[in-house]
Amino acid sequence: MIEARIIEELKATLGAGRVLDTLVDRVTYAYDATWGEALPDVVVLPLSTAEVSATLHIAQRERIPVVPRGAASGLSGGAIPIRGGICLCLARMNRILEINPDELIAVVQPGVINMDLQRAAARYGLFFPPDPASWDMATLGGNVAENAGGPRCLKYGVTKDYVLGLEVVLADGSVMRTGGRTIKNATGYDLTALFVGSEGTLGVVTEIVLKLLPKPAARRTVLAVFDRIGDACAAVNRVITSGVLPLTTELMDGDCIRAVQSQRDYGLPADADAVLLIDVEGWPEALEREVALVRVACETAGAREVRCARDEAEAEELWAARRAISPALAALGDKLGEDIAVPRSRIPEMVERIRAIGRTYGLRTPIFGHIGDGNLHPYLICDRTDAEMMARVRRAAEEIFLAAIELGGTLSGEHGIGLAKRDYVGRALDPVAREQMLRLKRLFDPHNILNPGKIFAETER
Repeated sequence: MIEARIIEELKATLGAGRVLDTLVDRVTYAYDATWGEALPDVVVLPLSTAEVSATLHIAQRERIPVVPRGAASGLSGGAIPIRGGICLCLARMNRILEINPDELIAVVQPGVINMDLQRAAARYGLFFPPDPASWDMATLGGNVAENAGGPRCLKYGVTKDYVLGLEVVLADGSVMRTGGRTIKNATGYDLTALFVGSEGTLGVVTEIVLKLLPKPAARRTVLAVFDRIGDACAAVNRVITSGVLPLTTELMDGDCIRAVQSQRDYGLPADADAVLLIDVEGWPEALEREVALVRVACETAGAREVRCARDEAEAEELWAARRAISPALAALGDKLGEDIAVPRSRIPEMVERIRAIGRTYGLRTPIFGHIGDGNLHPYLICDRTDAEMMARVRRAAEEIFLAAIELGGTLSGEHGIGLAKRDYVGRALDPVAREQMLRLKRLFDPHNILNPGKIFAETER
């Protein structure tokens, strides 16, 4: 536990109303969107970079663990304070400091919600491409920490492709700026990229310079229905090699289709083995040609039906079905959601491996994901009160991770490592690269106070 004198010092520094130490408050900040939980000793709610700096200065001096937190919508356990200490919640640092339509940039604090930036940018005819499924609650600081993606990342890339500069508070409280406001920057090492995806283990991001893009003129949404999921996987490569770079290529397998249809009628065929939701965007004159190419590619791959949304309302209804997957699967029981990525050519094999693993362990394994970039989300439906079943779930999850690595893929496409997959990092990384990563951790955080135990198991100590 943190000594009372330190909590009083934090209260004197930030104000008593923004330092929370009652049991009720601590429980509120003990978990994220995974199944784990652990109590922090105290919660700190800074409003400025100076207050983050002061907090970290105290934590470094006293060797107190600090766990940065945004909206806690993460799916890897990254915001769980497994060693107690200070939960540094940045949700109140939520101002959009600037949107510059001439430079196509936004400057934001880490607590800004992704969707709030999207709405603000839209007033200038601009948008921020990374769109995680939780964009209505996820903070941009969390997006940076996890290098978040989303359905649009096939065409536009992930968060790291849009971070131009950062303000970061280091473990000792010193404040560092990286990058800048320019698209090109070849001055020195790329420290900005180093912090994107570092999950709060190297520093605390307090300001972000983001690249924005002009909003495309039009969008069309295509739904392709397949009797075999392997054909749906093959269709994506046919679409891309036809010369069309879709905005999105979303896969839903039969379990996902039936789950969402059981909640309400979205117009999806419950007897299908898979559907693809494909968006194309650009100038209206070009979209009809692209839709035609998508249709031919899907039909050639074996689609039994291909239909194009007639208007924006119908397109939004299809996307509502996609966004309903996770809550719909919750109606089937407890769910362990995973996040792996493999080369696009290995997707059909990865899907079959997941289904085989499910059969081996007697588990339902619905699959959906951003198939165009190889990012799949297999879910394991289970009962958390059944110890024997949970043992099977753990073995099945491990086999899924190892299968992804074996097929040339990675442990995480967009959710991060956190606690959930740290025991498998050694199998996914080159051993020399892994050692250099640990050296970087020791360089930036010599006393291991920043989100200890995340990404690498040995940093828990």
